Formats: sequence, structure tokens, C-alpha cells
Amino acid sequence: MLRRGLVAGPDFEGFQRRYFTPAEVAEHNKPEDLWVSYLDSVYDLTPLAQEYKGNLLLKPIMEVAGQDISHWFDPKTRDIRKHIDPLTGCLRYRIPRGRFVHVPPQLPRSDWANDFGKPWWKGSNYEVGRLSAKTRNIRIINTLTSQEHTLEVGALESMWEILHRYLPYNAHAASYTWKYEGKNLNMDYTLEENGIRDEEEEFDYLNMDSALHIPAILLYFNDDLTEL
Repeated sequence: MLRRGLVAGPDFEGFQRRYFTPAEVAEHNKPEDLWVSYLDSVYDLTPLAQEYKGNLLLKPIMEVAGQDISHWFDPKTRDIRKHIDPLTGCLRYRIPRGRFVHVPPQLPRSDWANDFGKPWWKGSNYEVGRLSAKTRNIRIINTLTSQEHTLEVGALESMWEILHRYLPYNAHAASYTWKYEGKNLNMDYTLEENGIRDEEEEFDYLNMDSALHIPAILLYFNDDLTEL
């Protein structure tokens, strides 16, 4: 851990996010920026899309860009789901959108090259992080400027990761003391571990709009202009 001014924390120049929300994955929905999620992980398939640019086998993947495709896979084997082909009686991949990159043809073909190594869905080369299955909103209020921002964050993200999300709004975020209800937050802990409960289910049970009460974290300036 490095000290950045008055606040100890990680070096954000090489900081790697662990979690991404479904909304963030959905933003990457173009051939030049193509992400998908499946089986609780997030994958950047942009290099694959560039490698097979113009290939018809890329079309089914392009159609699901930015989406979760867990239903394509068997969670036990992490391979594409299979079924018995009614015509041949053979075990085949179940591909409702049609055959895509690295899926072998149903019948032997001389023009199919299988020298690519592992299929893209079996390796971790494209994995960029975990999918936040559960997200929540949090308000961050800068007591120095009175600016307030609401962020959607993963329930399992640490406060350091939330601080990293907040950097576009305040490059000096690590020069502040982060507090909730007057108590300093442990930046290595999650919101829940810091006592900031997720009360969405209780609001739903009471038929109340949870958006009416979003917990607020207060930032107190430490008189330190450390740039991250």
C-alpha cells in the first residue's frame, strides 16, 4: 500500500477494477468495443472481433454485444450447452443463433481450421473482471464544494473501488476522509461491512420507493492536493 498525501491507499495508476455492473457491460456494444458477460464474469471480446472481422461466424456474437450470455453455457462444465441432434442422433452444441467463432461444423469440412488452440469461451485471455450481480446506489457528497453525485456500485466492491469510480468527478478523491454517520470508513471494506446497509428489500416489502432514501457518504477535505 502506498501513501497518497494524507490517505493511505493503492497506486491508482495500475489499479485494476474487479467488478463491473450490467449497465457498464451494456455500454460496450460495438465491433471496436465489444464486451459480454457470462457465468458471473465479464469478457472483452474486442480482439476476437478484430481478428474475425468480416467473418459471418462473428455475427451471432455481434448480436449479443453488451449482453449477458450465461444461457449459452453449462455452469458445471463452462462449455456451450449441448443437445442430441434429432437428425444425426449425435451430441451437438446448442446454438440457437447459429454457429459462431470456434464452434466446429456439424459435419467434417476441409475448409475449417481448428489450429486456434482453446475456444474463446474456455480460456481466460479475454476476462476483464467479475459481473456485479447485485448493485446498489450510493450518494457521495463533497462537504467542501457541496457537490453531490449518485453512483451505481457493486455490492461486493470495496470502498477503494468505489473511490476509483468517483475519480472522474473528483481527481483528488483520495485526499478526503470518507465518513458515514460521523464515522471514518474502512476503505478495504464493502459498504455493508462499513455498516451502510442495503435496505432495498425492506423498502420493497413496505411498498416504498427505495430511491427516496439513498445512503450518503460525506467527504471531508484533508488540505492535500495530491494528484492521482
